[in-house]
Amino acid sequence: MKTRSKTKPIPAVGITPYGYDPAKKGQDKSFYYPDKKVLTKLEEAIVKIREDQQPVRKVAGWLENETNRKLSATRLHKLAWTKEELDARREKREANLNKQQKKVKRLKNTVKQTSIKAEQAKRRLKKAIAKPSDIEQETFEFPNDTVAPEQEVAFEPNKGPQTEFLAAGEREVFYGGARGGGKTYSLLIAPLRFAHKPAHRALLLRRSMPELRDVIFQTQQIYPKAFKGAKFKAQENTWHFPSGARIEFGYCENLQDALRYQGQSYTWIGVDELPQYGNSDIWHFLRSSLRTVDTSIPLQMRATGNPGNIGSAWVKKMFIDPAPHGKRFVEEVRFTANGQEIVSGISRKFIAASVWDNPYLTQDHSYVSMLGSLPEAKRQQFLYGNWDVVEDGAFPEFDKDIHTVEAFEIPSGWTKIRSCDFGYSSHSAVLWGAIDYDDVLWIYRELYVNKLTADKLAWAILDAEEGDGKIYDAVLDSSCWAKRGDVGPSIAEAMNREGCRFRPSDRSPGSRVAGKIEMHKRLQLDEDTEEPKLIIMDSCRNLISQLPALPLDRRNPEDVDTKSEDHLYDALRYMVMSRPINKTTAWENIPKQRWKPSDNMFGY
Repeated sequence: MKTRSKTKPIPAVGITPYGYDPAKKGQDKSFYYPDKKVLTKLEEAIVKIREDQQPVRKVAGWLENETNRKLSATRLHKLAWTKEELDARREKREANLNKQQKKVKRLKNTVKQTSIKAEQAKRRLKKAIAKPSDIEQETFEFPNDTVAPEQEVAFEPNKGPQTEFLAAGEREVFYGGARGGGKTYSLLIAPLRFAHKPAHRALLLRRSMPELRDVIFQTQQIYPKAFKGAKFKAQENTWHFPSGARIEFGYCENLQDALRYQGQSYTWIGVDELPQYGNSDIWHFLRSSLRTVDTSIPLQMRATGNPGNIGSAWVKKMFIDPAPHGKRFVEEVRFTANGQEIVSGISRKFIAASVWDNPYLTQDHSYVSMLGSLPEAKRQQFLYGNWDVVEDGAFPEFDKDIHTVEAFEIPSGWTKIRSCDFGYSSHSAVLWGAIDYDDVLWIYRELYVNKLTADKLAWAILDAEEGDGKIYDAVLDSSCWAKRGDVGPSIAEAMNREGCRFRPSDRSPGSRVAGKIEMHKRLQLDEDTEEPKLIIMDSCRNLISQLPALPLDRRNPEDVDTKSEDHLYDALRYMVMSRPINKTTAWENIPKQRWKPSDNMFGY
């Protein structure tokens, strides 16, 4: 018998499942908590249906009276039986039919199909009669014996995130998280929103051609139902709609493939499994093709994806970190054109997906159980949609709940220090830390910028720490003291000359591995206090985002992958190495004297 778990809460995403309640005072709001009484009655209802063979509608009414919670007979029927059991029962019924009964059933299906065609002919005839210039007006009575079938619903979104994604009005929306939430199917439906407008041009991309074939197959099942007269041209991989709108399907594995769409104009662009791309180059390139002359059609870019892919870090930084899921945020765009400064913005939103959003996959626990059986990292990514977990991550002990706190004012007696990893095209990363009386390092500020020369970066640092008081120590990447083909001052000299003083970091052989080990020491919980020696304030959003996402170097597992975004990590490593943890005990400080026997022969 399949029933919901009565002991464990489930993630609070979307509609509250039957038998569960939102979190109450003192409980974690990110979970729904089971109502044991309701779930017990649900089990009794399923027993009545499966073992006592009672009618489903009668049991549904009994369940509503017992629990004061309404559950439709259809939903209860699906909870009581698995899909395989329902299929087996249907096959068994058909096997018991004799030749005459099968003939009657076949004729009934023919009558049903005939009535559908008759209803379609009615609608076409109404349109023809409504045009007096084409044919003469005449009176026509529809036959009363033709029964019109109920209108078929081509697609109805699930309540919750799927509906929110399809209704979103932001320029760029990313729908991602756990597997099984119906993300890809939503992406296929989204461009149909404006398919009735002649100027609508949509482009939907996958990474490879085999993946694209599966997407096209799914559209062939639903597009003709949604728009009568829609035709697919296989040579163009394009759907053509009666209004003149088009939806094009393509694949794009790298930036070279993206050049095929250069110069094209699209009102809607969608990318399925966006985190499969290692960087944001293709996403930014496709933006240049988003334009239209019809102002009634809003320009939109949509994407879906799961955590755990090569590009999860940049997707997380662009869509997930700036704001809570479901909340609109705007990235300011400032530039100069035609001699005047233009300030604009790109509106974005992240919508979190959960397997519980999809009622078709959670009728029983088979799919959820499969996701729950995966290794810990994959389970966190695919079942819970956790973007902070990285398989083979460099710092698996990092936990937001433990290693981050709300920002507060640093006490005056703590020692304040600073560290920096310089970059121009890549980012410059500056961190400020404070050492308390228990040797705990508190990171209380970050500066993460690019396109700043050494002198301008020095000014930005001094402005940021104007009210900090004395900075007791400052460490900068030692390569900034090197002369690289110029005769002027080095990067470090330029910064020191502006009054932003630094000393060089340790870049000796093995220093990277030693710094990573020192990071592990500080992230581990102290045996006595059960607290870490490194705590980051929540104002350092970029550092909190990058640290758990750092992958290990596959060639050297003792170091992080230097090809990843590791600038803030390097700055933190410089700071940690400038304040290593050295635990000593009283016993280690006592002079050691070797015991000598009084009689060397007998040993005493």
